[in-house]
Amino acid sequence: MALKRIHKELLDLTRDPPAQCSAGPLGDDMLHWQATIMGPKDSPYQGGVFFLTIQFPSDYPFKPPKVAFTTRIYHPNINRNGSICLDILRSEWSPALTVSKVLLSICSMLYFFIDLELENKTRTMGR
Repeated sequence: MALKRIHKELLDLTRDPPAQCSAGPLGDDMLHWQATIMGPKDSPYQGGVFFLTIQFPSDYPFKPPKVAFTTRIYHPNINRNGSICLDILRSEWSPALTVSKVLLSICSMLYFFIDLELENKTRTMGR
């Protein structure tokens, strides 16, 4: 089941790739992909090119893929190892989600980056 679904998603990605994103298998291993996200315009990541790995479990799409940045990036929802804290990659995963939707969610997460430290400093100025 997993390989059939993954092949379909690859075909869909080829036909209609999400804006600013691409993904595909590494060599012949359909369970291990590389993805690329271009830094969203008007975000702190504009002009950046970010690489990610996608590892599909054997029971995909019933379990989420493991997605991680291989390019170092500063973001409060991405740890030093590139692991992404995103609900749809964990507790909110649904078999209705696709790699394309996951990549768009990650891209949106980059666009709506909020520097919490800077926000706290701004909020407490003048106190």
